[in-house]
Amino acid sequence: MIKKITILGSTGSIGKSALEVVEKYPERFKVVALAACKNHELLLEQIRKFKPELAALSDPDAAGAIDGKAGIPVLSGKEGINKAAAYEGASFVISAIVGFAGLAPTLAAIRAGHDIGLANKEALVTAGSVVMEEARKHGVKILPVDSEHSAVFQCIDGRSCMSGNGGQQEQKKQKPFDGEIILTASGGPFLGRSREELESVTAKEAVSHPNWKMGMKISVDSATLMNKGLEVIEAHHLFQVPPERIKVLVHPQSLVHSMVEFPDGCLIAQLSVPDMKAPIAYALSYPERLQGVIPRLDLTRSGALSFMSPDTGTFPCLLYAYEAIRKGGTSPAVLNAANEVAVEAFLSGYIGFNDIPVIIKKTMQSHLSQSLPDERAVFLADSAARKSAASLVEEIKRERRR
Repeated sequence: MIKKITILGSTGSIGKSALEVVEKYPERFKVVALAACKNHELLLEQIRKFKPELAALSDPDAAGAIDGKAGIPVLSGKEGINKAAAYEGASFVISAIVGFAGLAPTLAAIRAGHDIGLANKEALVTAGSVVMEEARKHGVKILPVDSEHSAVFQCIDGRSCMSGNGGQQEQKKQKPFDGEIILTASGGPFLGRSREELESVTAKEAVSHPNWKMGMKISVDSATLMNKGLEVIEAHHLFQVPPERIKVLVHPQSLVHSMVEFPDGCLIAQLSVPDMKAPIAYALSYPERLQGVIPRLDLTRSGALSFMSPDTGTFPCLLYAYEAIRKGGTSPAVLNAANEVAVEAFLSGYIGFNDIPVIIKKTMQSHLSQSLPDERAVFLADSAARKSAASLVEEIKRERRR
């Protein structure tokens, strides 16, 4: 049967890669709904090419620009995105909206009973316990799309992160994973640089990832190592593994996407060329594998594979993520909100690269974590943290003007 798919964030890097997979396998997949932020021109092209039944743009002006041209309903605003996420014509939703904005539509999709291909790590970072509980309640499977979590999923058969009814039945037959997860990081464009050398780096340099083609925000997160910190939190929720058993290694070649180590000391690694179409296709087709998704990896030409410990002195954001998950409660939501504000300010030229971890640390220090948060508490913590982080950005801007 053809799987009917909704893509949230269709104009972003993950969304565009997902559409490439759909286009390559038309006998397997059909897009029924698309959602994006404000790139109405690209969305209109996608609508005309893939002919979905519904579309949405979070920016009302952008939605108005193509309303009547698309030939299908074009919803707008946050409510419109949530309606697209819950669209009953779909059975599978790729959640690829960037940042905290992806949480509400991810929950809407889960509550509509749709299985999720999760590329929006912030949904689990900020509200992991809420999201996983809702998935269990509604019998929904959550399949990772991040390359690192897809790699872990493949190495341990990932059954513990499938939260639907089928996943629960499988968990009863299998002991929880009791080994260690090793997430790999490329190190980003500033690998090997000192803190002093980072004082003057530009946004253009920060988004120039050496191995992956990604959006601007996630590229900066990769450069600060915050992306890996967010992935640690995501892995904790997906695989039900405590943070002390989730490690990070820098692997500049980006060919080993992650590893797992079993209690007897044996390791299993997942390798492939760095191409997001592979984890996207695996989530879409699971438990099957599609033929010819990406070029094959030629190990005779790949050269040496190297691994090293992350430099958390120069790039402390990774440590802050571990701190947030150990504190639990609303701390990860505060971490994520502060990071989103700081990264946006850096991309806008208001603060320096080294100011990003400073803003995150100070914002976390100024907030008391609420344990066992519900959905409302997560949104309140996010809002409060954004205000605190924005105030810190203004302080730095004033200092720069002096």
